[in-house]
Amino acid sequence: MKSVTTRTSGKPILVRRPSMLEVNAIDSFYGQSQVLFNMSLTVKDGEVVTLMGRNGMGKTTTIRSIMGLTPARQGTIRFKKKDITSQSPYRIARLGIGLVPEGRLVSPNLSVEENLVATANAGPGGKGRWDLESIWKMFPKLRERKSSMGNQISGGEQQMLAIARALMTNPELLLLDEATEGLAPLIRQEIWRCLRNLKDEGQSILVIDKNIQALAEIADRHYIIEKGSVVWEGTSQRLLEDQTAKQQYLGI
Repeated sequence: MKSVTTRTSGKPILVRRPSMLEVNAIDSFYGQSQVLFNMSLTVKDGEVVTLMGRNGMGKTTTIRSIMGLTPARQGTIRFKKKDITSQSPYRIARLGIGLVPEGRLVSPNLSVEENLVATANAGPGGKGRWDLESIWKMFPKLRERKSSMGNQISGGEQQMLAIARALMTNPELLLLDEATEGLAPLIRQEIWRCLRNLKDEGQSILVIDKNIQALAEIADRHYIIEKGSVVWEGTSQRLLEDQTAKQQYLGI
């Protein structure tokens, strides 16, 4: 468990964050082709954790395995101590995991508002904070486009909508696959602002992206994956300082 030191009346108190997500030694396949090999990672309550690596190394497959879309054949996946390895995707989502998929997958024939309310729920505790008004506050551009169809808004607006749609399920853990890929710099800054705000509010997040500097400013810990296995993990400071790892595994 991750330890956090706080102070009350001048005395340090050790606070232990419980595990939100535990991926333990999973193997995942597409048909007969193995993609993940003994893949393991953890996300603690309130943490922002990244998964990085070159294209084709298994990052998206890891997300898909967590969500039950590409079920792991070996190993275990636990969410809040509950084994979800063999659960169906809709049950996993109902437990409190929200997915922002690669490619956004916005419904083109629904309006922005309809996209948001189509899968909205109050979350596993029934007292979620995310509703239309809180989404409009977080993403004012979406309020302006709420009557526009999903295929009439820009790529950046679609990414905001994909994040907002996941938040409308009031997840305890948010998964973002390629958070800012293909977006203009100003839109990227908007997405990073959103993630900072979510972190400040205690949202647990697992994010895939390639922007090391932005991720290092937001995330608590990082994993680098190579050929379906974790080859490096550490803090933001260590990531920024480890030039060898960045060159060898990220090509930077």
